[in-house]
Amino acid sequence: MKLLVINGPNLNLLGVREPDIYGKTGYGELCEMIRSHCESRGVEVSFIQSNHEGDLVDAIQSAYGAADGIVINPGAYTHTSIALLDAVKAVGVPTVEVHISDPDRREEFRRVSYIRAACAATVKGEGLGGYLRAVDLLLDGKKHGDADAHCV
Repeated sequence: MKLLVINGPNLNLLGVREPDIYGKTGYGELCEMIRSHCESRGVEVSFIQSNHEGDLVDAIQSAYGAADGIVINPGAYTHTSIALLDAVKAVGVPTVEVHISDPDRREEFRRVSYIRAACAATVKGEGLGGYLRAVDLLLDGKKHGDADAHCV
């Protein structure tokens, strides 16, 4: 099984950007944590991070026929990007949206997620461990044939 983990704008600054919200763990450490978890579950994983919306659309499109699932933290594009929504819908690859913090407990504008409509599940407010839960949701969904289970 192959998973693609996509991270949007400013996530490359984990550990530096608002550590009271996002923690002090850096982006490289996050990727290593996910890689280790995936290896323990026998899963191949690759990563992309970009601050550019078009790069994220390209990454989603590249998953078509190449990945069995996508874990995506769209960052601020969560609240603005219909293009990411359309890309996930177009490729049909099971996708789990993940957020380190809980956007529903933050500013009003963060409570809207365009991409959620195309995702099998959403994990929010669980810190970096939410990525591992997202991986597990995809793997367990594949194992049980249930890619439509919603988890918020």
